[in-house]
Amino acid sequence: MTGRKTAGTPLRVGLVGYGLAGSVFHAPLIAATEGLTLDTVVTSNPERQEQARAGFPDVRLAAAPEELFDRADELDLVVVASPNKTHVPLATAALKAGLPVVVDKPVAGTAAEARELAALAEERGLLLSVFQNRRWDNDFLTLRKLIAEGELGDVYRFESRFERWRPELKGGWRESGDPTEIGGLLYDLGSHVVDQALVLFGPAASVYAESDVRRPGAQTDDDTFIAITHTSGVRSHLYASATTAQLGPRFRVLGSKAGYVKYGLDPQEADLKEGRRPGPDWGLEPEDLWGRVGAGESPLTGGGRPEPTLPGDYPAYYAAVARALTDGGPNPVTALEAAAALDVLEAARRSAHDGVAVSL
Repeated sequence: MTGRKTAGTPLRVGLVGYGLAGSVFHAPLIAATEGLTLDTVVTSNPERQEQARAGFPDVRLAAAPEELFDRADELDLVVVASPNKTHVPLATAALKAGLPVVVDKPVAGTAAEARELAALAEERGLLLSVFQNRRWDNDFLTLRKLIAEGELGDVYRFESRFERWRPELKGGWRESGDPTEIGGLLYDLGSHVVDQALVLFGPAASVYAESDVRRPGAQTDDDTFIAITHTSGVRSHLYASATTAQLGPRFRVLGSKAGYVKYGLDPQEADLKEGRRPGPDWGLEPEDLWGRVGAGESPLTGGGRPEPTLPGDYPAYYAAVARALTDGGPNPVTALEAAAALDVLEAARRSAHDGVAVSL
């Protein structure tokens, strides 16, 4: 893919959107990445403009994305962190302006749109990457290590949960019932759990899903289960819920030699929300939160051995983006990978609606 700067010269980044994704995740991670500089934040909200300027005094502000595209020659990368329904049109405009693009997940509402974006980026010779930050969660990195080292043997079943207890609605487009908003947990947390399953165990052969609207006044799914049968034979059971009164393990992974059970969430999101920034001890968690590896007994009664959790590493994503643009390194998450996850999400939506398994 085309790089726009030589190594050693900071890449100037324009960030579109300064809500949760832009302010908590993208802006701090961009600013912490060697070789990147946060040049412009796009938001029309005066309070968010003040928030951006307080956090990054040298940042330029723009009220509309068109202001970025009109001065594309002054930028080297555009990050799209605006609401889901704007991802495709904004990424398309950026690519047509000659700018490499990072898009928050989900990259699009359909796999077909994601593949069209990928084709446009390929045609223009530009990087198009998708921010699937959960590939750098501490527990996921630890699980990948265990599988690669053969500690679990042949994995039979992968259970992954993103469960929360939020009985009251928060409001906003993520909870809208309007299909054009691409809201609901299936496309929000589901984008993460499906992506992780495909990275670990390969393509999906079939998908079965159950999706419900539990909370009073809710307009879109807030309690979803997805079962994937992978072409490798592994079965993934994935949960995304805002209505779980008792939270289950984040991972329970069962293999021919042993299992791995891990409770609790990677600390990076909470740290970023608290205003902490990547540094020497970034992504670490205490020993009492380590998962356990063993066979024949519950980890809650002392079964197995504690497995040290590797540090989480969200900064690795933007470091890889910078290398891709300056040194020709690999794209950390391609739009075609994201399209494969969207194939599963679309199949899950059809399955939940029709009550049948869907073959891919």
